[in-house]
Amino acid sequence: MQVGLHALGIGDGARPEIVRAVAQAAEAHGFGRLWAGEHVVMVDAPVSHYPYSDDGRIAVPADADWLDPLIALGFAAAVTEDIGLATGVLLLAEHNPVVVAKQAATLDALSAGRFTLGVGIGWSADEFAALGVPFTGRGRRTEEYITAMRTLWREDVASFEGDFTHFRDVRVNPKPVRDRRIHVVMGGNGDTALRRAATIADGWYGFNLTAAQALERVSALAGHCAQRNRTMADLTVAVALTDAVPELLPELAEAGVTELVVVGAPPATPDEAGAWVADLARRWLKSPRS
Repeated sequence: MQVGLHALGIGDGARPEIVRAVAQAAEAHGFGRLWAGEHVVMVDAPVSHYPYSDDGRIAVPADADWLDPLIALGFAAAVTEDIGLATGVLLLAEHNPVVVAKQAATLDALSAGRFTLGVGIGWSADEFAALGVPFTGRGRRTEEYITAMRTLWREDVASFEGDFTHFRDVRVNPKPVRDRRIHVVMGGNGDTALRRAATIADGWYGFNLTAAQALERVSALAGHCAQRNRTMADLTVAVALTDAVPELLPELAEAGVTELVVVGAPPATPDEAGAWVADLARRWLKSPRS
């Protein structure tokens, strides 16, 4: 099982010198992947319930800097060589899928095939309203957009006709590096997200779960896969835990988890950020590089 780091793009982690320091230190110390999440807008008084905390409120202040994850990961790609890069997650229904297909393939090409596109349906009605995108139907929209983007990546001249997007005889280049595919990971902890992961995705990302919840969710995911004649070997499974300790790694791996994602906020200076990553690596990786 590899260990990823979800620490880029917010607050001090949005500053270029910190992105560089964290990305380079994570690569040097053996982390497998860098993750970055998305919110296009935040609001001071949200009406929507945040599904990943007990009190229903996101911990990030509304006035915090929050980088676009594709651009942030492009910056990280330019200062690293080997470490994987992933959105965790991009709120796909808020975007034009043709544009995202172009951006994702560009990032994949510039990173030499290191990019994973993690997507979610989104939880904030305020955000969808600000972007002029209907909140209702965002799940079906996300599913259709994934299919449309794969068509654009796969075909030299692509056409698609759906309920939410359509195009005819268009070319979108460059193509993704790995057989014209980008690994698409579905985020979300509920049963519907697991069903989507088992049906249309290449992986699943569970966020802010306890270890016990993660194990139950992985078991449920396996059931959804079996119903669709897929196995857990067909998917990558990444989880970010609220109670993670290194001693849990063998049990998580045995259950089918392929990546533990460590979530944190880096310190405010490059030297401190690099040391912070080194400390995390000593705890989680215990590799000679740490």
